[in-house]
Amino acid sequence: MEKQDRYLVAVVGAGPAGLFAAKELAGQGVEVILLNRDIKPGGLAEYGIYPEKLKMKEGLRAQFRQILSLPNVHYYGNIVVGKDGDLSLDDLWELGCQAILVTAGAQGTKWLGLPGEDLVGVYHAKDIVYHYNLLPPYSQKPYRIGRRVAVVGVGNVMMDIARYLITEKHVDEVMAIARRGPAEVKFDKKEVETIGANIDLAAYDAEVNRVADIMRAVGQDPDAVQASLHAIASNAQPTGSTTRMTLNFLQSPTRIIGNDGGGMVGLEVEDNTLQLVNGDTKARSLGTRRIVDVDTVIFAIGDRVDDRLGLPVKGSEFVKNPNPSHPVDEQSYEVFDPETNQPIQGIFVAGWSRQASTGLVGVARRDGTNGARAMLQYLAAKTPVKVFLLEKIDEKIRLSGKRVVSNTDLCKLETMEREEAGRRGLMCFKYASDDEMLAAMGLQ
Repeated sequence: MEKQDRYLVAVVGAGPAGLFAAKELAGQGVEVILLNRDIKPGGLAEYGIYPEKLKMKEGLRAQFRQILSLPNVHYYGNIVVGKDGDLSLDDLWELGCQAILVTAGAQGTKWLGLPGEDLVGVYHAKDIVYHYNLLPPYSQKPYRIGRRVAVVGVGNVMMDIARYLITEKHVDEVMAIARRGPAEVKFDKKEVETIGANIDLAAYDAEVNRVADIMRAVGQDPDAVQASLHAIASNAQPTGSTTRMTLNFLQSPTRIIGNDGGGMVGLEVEDNTLQLVNGDTKARSLGTRRIVDVDTVIFAIGDRVDDRLGLPVKGSEFVKNPNPSHPVDEQSYEVFDPETNQPIQGIFVAGWSRQASTGLVGVARRDGTNGARAMLQYLAAKTPVKVFLLEKIDEKIRLSGKRVVSNTDLCKLETMEREEAGRRGLMCFKYASDDEMLAAMGLQ
């Protein structure tokens, strides 16, 4: 029987946005080439959620298994797409893909550009999160964590890092450093409950009292935020750790101080105040600086896309078409070239590739689905192609020299890890290196 002509597209990245985009496209009869840098799918749902949240992770894995089992979703893991990767975007065009949706997340890291950021003991939160979630090669890299750790940022990622430092590393002190005030923290109540027992509430009260007049001057209520944190912390369960955690407000890092051996020995911070600018609260430097005695600094200040993919980047994001031809919910998913002032035809972005460090899994799922819908609008004007082109793509990818992982291979890996967990008496087990995973799948 003659094979039916279908649309053929590539989705780069198999995190929540890419997987749910693939589901949407496959549901409309599109053949989807799903390319993933990692061996395992899931992205930050697999390697960004705290390891102890097993129920959440397993629920997401079950959804991902269903998507990958769809007959017109073709998974290729352990493949890097980019200018210097195993495949380039140009390769995907040459192989017959009619559109490309980039959902590779924000693989780059955002830094402040401070003196001393290259010292030993200075890290980005993403690297630490990947490390304790056992994502190769981060799982195998050494990270020097000292006894007194400053974590720059006050969002949920900071809380996850603090949880790791408190419950796994048992450091002496974790100091969260916030550029703004107590009323502008970004972490959720549930995250506080995981480590609330270790927060020094007396120190927190003193810190809120120190900045109370500044808060009131911009219309913020110090008493309300103080009472809120106390209420959450009072319900927190003991962690079994004696680590002291403090929250430090209206401070901006200015430089990291090192020693002759290339390690860090302190963090210089500058004091801020708050002011209203056109109705918005802004932090303004006071010019006074001091040294904080810490031996590790971890920046939890967000991420940026990876410009090695070969698409135009502005700030931390790929450039989107300001006047999209295929908008969804009034949002642009189309890549734009500011040099030519024209959209790049056929290339779309979704998830953190569209808007870096925005939202959790539910947001990524919705954005991936919408990115797929924008792509479907674009495909409507195209002519479907012969499905046999998939064989050509399969051959090209496997000739890249990489050990390519299929969905069948993933099923083998899952079985091996489940059996290993049983042998060790663990709720969950993960191989920590690519070599171990490839060996478990029989691909070495």
